[in-house]
Amino acid sequence: MSTNGYGECYLFDPQILHDLESEDQKSASYNPNINLTDLGEGFRIRPLCISDYDKGYLSLLKQLTEVGDISKEQFEERFNLMKSQSNLYYTVVIEDTVTHQVVGSATLIKQLKFVLQCGIKSRIEDVVVHSSYQGKQLDKLLFDVLTLLSKKLGCYKVSVECHERMVPFYSKLGFIKEKGRNLILRRHVP
Repeated sequence: MSTNGYGECYLFDPQILHDLESEDQKSASYNPNINLTDLGEGFRIRPLCISDYDKGYLSLLKQLTEVGDISKEQFEERFNLMKSQSNLYYTVVIEDTVTHQVVGSATLIKQLKFVLQCGIKSRIEDVVVHSSYQGKQLDKLLFDVLTLLSKKLGCYKVSVECHERMVPFYSKLGFIKEKGRNLILRRHVP
């Protein structure tokens, strides 16, 4: 299995997360205090790794939405496709270092634009923390990490799509609901 220079076959270079440690100015307050360098005993934050298939990653996503039956081969194929997209996908996970299970995850996706002098917009998607780990501020940490990462990657803004009931939570993290803007969509049945 090729690692493409990222060690353990990470989705993106983990050094990017280490570089954020010096820029760690949280948009949310933590009680007790946690940060990128000290998540608390038994946790580490890192890029998604191809071996996370065996560490409960898909089971974690099932707590968020429908996932379906995905074989290891399908997972590896999609992982490698995402990895080949010139650093457009940044999925971070929180691993319980005692159980070696993925207990939190979120993805930052870069969108290359022509507007704003060929600017880069980003959005945060698929934020989930395992139900037995909620209340440990891991969701806030995921948002802070991806917000800092978005800024470091030169994005002019970062957005998140959410249910109306989640707006107060995201507002506490520094996100604002812009007047006159609503997300509308059209679903396609596969």
